[in-house]
Amino acid sequence: MTGYTVEQLRATAVDAVRAPSLHNTQPWRFRLRDGGIELSVDPLRRLPATDPSGWGARIACGAALFNLRLALAAAGTPATVRLRPYPGDPDVVARLVPDVPRRPTPTEQSLYAAVGRRFSNRAPFWPDPVPADARWRLGEAARAEQCWLELVIGTSAVNAFAEIARSAHRVLERDPGYVTERGAWIRSEPSPDGVPAAAGGPQSEPQDLLPQRGFGGRNRAPGRDFEPEPLVAVLGSAGNTATDQIIAGQALQRVLLTATDAGLAASMISQPIEVSGAREALRLSLGRFGTPQMVMRIGYGQPGSATPRRPVEEVLDLPVAHG
Repeated sequence: MTGYTVEQLRATAVDAVRAPSLHNTQPWRFRLRDGGIELSVDPLRRLPATDPSGWGARIACGAALFNLRLALAAAGTPATVRLRPYPGDPDVVARLVPDVPRRPTPTEQSLYAAVGRRFSNRAPFWPDPVPADARWRLGEAARAEQCWLELVIGTSAVNAFAEIARSAHRVLERDPGYVTERGAWIRSEPSPDGVPAAAGGPQSEPQDLLPQRGFGGRNRAPGRDFEPEPLVAVLGSAGNTATDQIIAGQALQRVLLTATDAGLAASMISQPIEVSGAREALRLSLGRFGTPQMVMRIGYGQPGSATPRRPVEEVLDLPVAHG
C-alpha cells in the first residue's frame, strides 16, 4: 500500500473525533499529505484560561490519535506513527503512514467496538466494587502505551487525594477567566460542541468527596450522593514534554476504551492536573516518578450518553480539486 486515501481519512476521522476533550472543545484537525494522515491541534480551539500550556489540547489529540490508529488497524490497514514529525510545526501532533496490511487482533477489535460506546459519566456510580481482573486490565492498557496507572486504594489514600483535588478546584474557581471560559462552553441548546447542561452531571454539594466542574447540571435527587469510596485512577507518563502528553492521551483513551469494554463507566477529574502545585502534591503522595497526566473516577453506573460532535467535514483539511 503506497498511501492512505481521502476516503480512508474521512472514514477513520469519524472514529477519531469520538475522543474526549476538555469542555468538549474537539481541538483537532486532520489532513492527507503525501499519502500520510496528519493530525494537528486546532489553534482556534485552545482554552487560554483553562489550558494555557496546551496540555489539555495535546491530551485530547493523543486520545484522537489512538482512535485513529485503532480504526486503521480494525480496517486491516494499520499505521506506522511518527509523533511531532515537523520541528518547525509543533501543532502537527502525528503523521501516520501505512504499515504492512494485516488482520486486526482480538484486542483491537474489542477496543474498536467500544469507541462508539465510550461516554464520560458524571453521575453517581453504584457501590459495586471494580473487580481485580478489571483493575489489572486497566493497568495493562496504560502500560501498553508506555504509561503507568496508579489506583488510589483505601479510605485514607482516597481522602488524601480528595483533599488535593478539592484544593485545586478552589484555586481554579477563584480565577474569573477560568469561570467565564467554562461558562462559554456550556450549551443549553443543541450544539455540535461544548458540554450540554443535561450531560454535566448533578450539581455538586458540600458533602461530596470529589469536586465536580459546574456545567449547569440538575440538582441531585434525594439519596443520590456520590459514592463514598470511588475507584480513583491516576494516569502518568515518564516525563512532561509535549510528546509525553500526546503519549499520555493515547494511553488515556486506551484505558477508557478498556473500561468501556469491561462494562465500566468513567469520568475525568483534571483539576489536580491543571494546578501545578496540586499535580506535584499528587505525584509525591503516590511516590511515583514521572508526571501525573489525568485522574479518572471509575465504577459501575447507569449508561451515559454521548456528547455531540461536529460533522467530520468540519475537521478535515481536504486538498482542493483543480480543473
